[in-house]
Amino acid sequence: MNAIAVIVLSSLVLEFALHLVADGLNLKTSHQEMPEPFQGSYDPQRYRKAQLYLRARTRWRWCSGVFFLAATLCFWFLGGFGLLDAWVRSFALGPVTSGLVYIGVIALLRCILAVPFRAYTVFGIENRFGFNTTEWKTFVLDGVKAALLSLAIGGPVLALVLWLFEYAGSFSWLYCWVGLSFLMFCMQFAAPRWILPLFNTYESLGAGSLRAAIEDYARSVRFPLENIFVMDGSRRTAKSNAFFTGMGRHRRAALFDTLVASHSTPELVAIFAHEIGHYKKHHTIISMALGILQTGVLSYLFSWVVSSNELFRAFGVEQPSIYAGLVFFALLYSPLDFVLSLALNALSRRHELEADRFAVETTGDRESLEAALKKLSAHNLSHLTPHPFYVILNYTHPPLLERIRAIQALPL
Repeated sequence: MNAIAVIVLSSLVLEFALHLVADGLNLKTSHQEMPEPFQGSYDPQRYRKAQLYLRARTRWRWCSGVFFLAATLCFWFLGGFGLLDAWVRSFALGPVTSGLVYIGVIALLRCILAVPFRAYTVFGIENRFGFNTTEWKTFVLDGVKAALLSLAIGGPVLALVLWLFEYAGSFSWLYCWVGLSFLMFCMQFAAPRWILPLFNTYESLGAGSLRAAIEDYARSVRFPLENIFVMDGSRRTAKSNAFFTGMGRHRRAALFDTLVASHSTPELVAIFAHEIGHYKKHHTIISMALGILQTGVLSYLFSWVVSSNELFRAFGVEQPSIYAGLVFFALLYSPLDFVLSLALNALSRRHELEADRFAVETTGDRESLEAALKKLSAHNLSHLTPHPFYVILNYTHPPLLERIRAIQALPL
């Protein structure tokens, strides 16, 4: 156990403990009475169901968290990283191919272990509370498609990263940063056109009052749309959602079919206006810029850390390599990643409030956005009184009560 091993072990245990404490505090708040602003839109029976839903998900998250932490530590301390490295090296495949096999085996093992937990979440908890609409066939096909996409996209990207750090010299981190940044930019266009349709059907929203209202609003704020789509979200879940994809003139709006079925036209326009607010306030560009910056920092830090023999000794690997260093660096980086996630979550919560404000100011309709959020919270069994510590650690959106009060305080 050298210094690096102590840092990694301490950070893994500490992060798990912090989330455990936050979950415990959050469960205690589930016993609170329904907040006054939600009375009338969240009936007492459904509020009680939301509390039970929170407890079921939290306890199952504890089970999965303990399991994966124990599995990681067992693999580490029983010499799994070193044994796997020796096995891969026995094939004499070369540094890049060996790296693909090494990282691929670790990813495959984690994926296999995760399947039962994911299956129980979908067919156990989500089914018990009336959300699951996923068939076993769809569940299996989703897993196969995700695996094939990982191979088709992740494989070449990983090979490029390994090759650059193996052969490109002292500026390998810079070349890697440029390449990954370019890929992140391209995915903004590729994902909505070719990747997302592999999992869901997107149909153009038909002519009618809803489409006319959305298009009128988009024109009023000078927001060009390529199309408005309705996604068959009900194929997997009864929950509702909406999102935007793409950049520039190729932006696309997607509404869950469950959302369209359960909300009025003014409410849907208000939800749409909130999503446009993210673009108008440049939240999408800010998020991408931060992601690119983080990629650059990671690339540089990795180029610096991977030359340390102590990193490999910490995980029981005798012969240093780029591919093993990449895996170990991900574990070593986890404390900094945890701290950064707190800052990024706080920024995201601020952006959500700004998007709410934009929606209210541009539609002049505070009531519709408020009603839409209340409906979504009741429909999705959202927790209305989360503990502040849990919010800091986990929430990318402000608690609904905070959002409602902020909307009510906005001048018209």
